[in-house]
Amino acid sequence: MQSLELLEETCSKMSNHVGASASSNQKMQSLDSVSDQFRSALSVEANKPDFKDFPVLSSHASHHPTRPTTSGNTTSSSSSSGSSISVSGKPSPLADSKKYDLGLDGRRSYSGEIVLGPNDPIPGAMDSKSSKPGHRRSGSVPLIYAGGSFSPSFTTGSGSGSSSSASSPITNILPAGNICPSGKIGKTVMMSRSAVRTDTLGSGTGNYGHGNIVRGGTSVASSGKPIEVASCNGVDPSARRAMLSIDSEEVKGVGNEQYRKGNFTEALKLYDRAIALCPDNAACRSNRAAALTGLRRFGEAVKECEEALLLDPAFGRAHQRLASLLISLGQVENARKHLLLASPRPDPVEFRKLQTVERHLDMCAEARKVRDWKSVLKESDAAITEGANASSLVMASKAEAHLRIHQLEEADFVMSNAFKLDNLSSQSPNTKFFGMLSNSYLYVVNAQVDMAQGRFENAVTAAQKARQIDPRNVEIYTVLKNTRAVSRARALGNEHFNSGKFAEAHIAYGEGLKYDSANPVLYCNRAACWSKLVQWEKAIEDCNKALSIQANYTKALLRRAASYTELERWSEAVADYEALRKQLPGDIEVAEALFHAQVALKTSRGEEVSNMKFGGEVEEIMEFEHFQQAISLPGVSVVYFMVALNHNCNQITPFVDSLCKRFPSVNFLKVDVSAIPMVAKVENVRTFPTFKIYKSGTKVKEMICPSHQVLEYSIRQYSS
Repeated sequence: MQSLELLEETCSKMSNHVGASASSNQKMQSLDSVSDQFRSALSVEANKPDFKDFPVLSSHASHHPTRPTTSGNTTSSSSSSGSSISVSGKPSPLADSKKYDLGLDGRRSYSGEIVLGPNDPIPGAMDSKSSKPGHRRSGSVPLIYAGGSFSPSFTTGSGSGSSSSASSPITNILPAGNICPSGKIGKTVMMSRSAVRTDTLGSGTGNYGHGNIVRGGTSVASSGKPIEVASCNGVDPSARRAMLSIDSEEVKGVGNEQYRKGNFTEALKLYDRAIALCPDNAACRSNRAAALTGLRRFGEAVKECEEALLLDPAFGRAHQRLASLLISLGQVENARKHLLLASPRPDPVEFRKLQTVERHLDMCAEARKVRDWKSVLKESDAAITEGANASSLVMASKAEAHLRIHQLEEADFVMSNAFKLDNLSSQSPNTKFFGMLSNSYLYVVNAQVDMAQGRFENAVTAAQKARQIDPRNVEIYTVLKNTRAVSRARALGNEHFNSGKFAEAHIAYGEGLKYDSANPVLYCNRAACWSKLVQWEKAIEDCNKALSIQANYTKALLRRAASYTELERWSEAVADYEALRKQLPGDIEVAEALFHAQVALKTSRGEEVSNMKFGGEVEEIMEFEHFQQAISLPGVSVVYFMVALNHNCNQITPFVDSLCKRFPSVNFLKVDVSAIPMVAKVENVRTFPTFKIYKSGTKVKEMICPSHQVLEYSIRQYSS
C-alpha cells in the first residue's frame, strides 16, 4: 500500500506537469481517475486477461515531435508533456554512453525503438488478424521506459519534445515512471519486454549490422550468428526480407535496387515474386525483361516485353525496352515499329543506333550478293560494334565470311558463340535475314562450318533444320543437297580406304570435292590415298590445297612432311616437322622424325654428324679437358653452368632436361663448378645459372639467369 501511495503521488505530480502544457480542447484527467486506473491495473480478477492489446490512440505524449535532450541535469518545476522523465536519481547508463538508434525521420531514440512522428506512416503496419502471437504489433505506439528504480526525485529534460533516456529492464516488476497511451497500463508481467524480445550477445563473427547486440525475435544458430539478420551466402538481407513480403510494390522496389547494383539474378527472383503477387502488373514484366537482358537471356527478355505489352499496349517503357532489345538482336524493322510506339518523339540516341545498324546490315547484304567476303566481314563487325551485339544472325554472317576466306578456326569459334547467345526463340517466324526465314540462315552457316571441320553428320543435321524452317528457299535446298553428297562421298571413301582399295577411295573423295571444292578434309584424305599409291608429288599437291584452306591442319602437315622425306627434300621436311613440333611438343614420333631429317639435311650439306644422337640426356662434364673436347664438336652445344645447392639452379634444371628431349639434335652439357672450379675460372662464370651456346667450338651466345622463354628461344634460334 505504501508503494501504491507513492505511485499515486507520482501520478499527481505527473498530472500537474502534463496539465501545464495540454491544449485547451483536451480535458485533464483527475488524480482520482488516475489512481483508480492504477488500482484497477494492479487488481486481480478471475477472468481478466494477462495483457490488453492497446489500439493506437493519441496521448498527451504523442502530439509533439521528439528531439534530443539539451540538458539532462536541469530540474524544473514545470515541463512539457513530451519531456523525458527519470525516476532514478542517476542518469541512465545508456544515456551516458551516448549510444542511440536513428528513427525513420532521423530523430534519436535512446530506447532502441524506431521513432515515428505524428504524421509518419507506420512501416509494415498490420491489422490484428495478421499479428503474430508473442510479437508487438508494428503499428502500436512504442512504450517509453524511464528505467531505474523508483525515487521521489524527478529529473526532466529542458524543452518540449525531448526523448526518453531509458534502459531496457529485464526484471518482471512494474517499471516506475511509465507513460502509456491514454492512461492504459498492462499487467506487470507483460510490461517487461524480455518476455517477447531479448537482447542476445552474438559471437562477433556474423555480418549482421553494427555491433554484436541481436534484438529479440531473431533465431540464433549454434554458431552464434542470428539467422534473421545475418547475410546468407552473400544475399542482401533486404532481398531476403522482400521475398517474404506480400506487397508487390515493395518487392518490386527492392528488385529495382538489386538491379541497379548489378545483382541481376537476385533482381530476377524478386520480380518473379512480384509477378506471382500481381500477375497483371506490366511494369513488373518490363523490369523482369531488364533483368533477363542483364543475364544475357535475350530470347526470354523479348517474350517478357511482349507479355508486358499484352497487359498494357500503351506502355511506352516496354515499347522502348523492346525496341532496344530488337536493335541488339539485329531486327531493325521490328525495332523501328516499337521505337515509334514508345513515344511520339523517339529517343534520338536509340534512333541513331537503329539507323547505323540498319545501314551496316544493308551493306553486308549487298557484299554477300557479290561474294565480297572481306566486305561482309567488315560490315558484320561494324554492325556488332554499333549495337547488334546480341544477334546470332549477324554473328553467323561473320562466321560465314571467315569460312569463305579460309579462316576455319575463327569461323568455328564465332559460330559457337552465336549459339551461346540464347536468342533463337526471339526471332519472328516471318522475319527474313539474307532472304531466308527466321533462324534458317543460322543453321545454313552452321552446316557449312561443320562440313569444313569434318563433322559431316552434324552438317547434314543442321542443313535439315534449315530446310524445315524455310522449305521453299533455293539456297537452303542447294546447301542440303551438297552436304548430303559430300557426307556420302566421304563415308564411301573411308570404306574403300579401310579395305585397302586406295584407287577407289581417291575417286570417292574426288566426287565429294565436286560438291565442296574447298573442303580440306577431302583433300587430306585423298593425299593419304596418293601416299599409299606412292604418288608423292600428287600427295604433296593435295596437302598444299588442304593447308591453303586450313593453315594449321596437323594431318596435312604430317602427310606432306612424310612425302618430302620420301622425296629426300630435307629442307622442306625439316620445316614441316619443326612446325609440327610447335603444335605437338610432346609427340616423340614427330621429334624423332625431325631429328632424322636434320641429320639427313646436315649430311647432305657435308656437315659432321657423328656426335648427334636422339633423345640423349644432359651430359655431365667431369674434367676440364672433357669440356674443351665437347664444345669443339660440330653442331650446336648448350653448356649449363650450375651449382648443386643453388635455388635458381634447382628450379631451372627440370626445364633444361625437357629441352634436351625437345631438341634432340642439340648437345646439352652440364658443368657443376663446385666439382670443377677451373672451368668457371677459365670461362669467367660468377653467377649461376649461366648458359653458353657454342657452334662448332665458337661461343655464339651467353645468358645469365635467363627465363624459360628466353632460353628456349635462343636454343631454337641457333639450332635451326
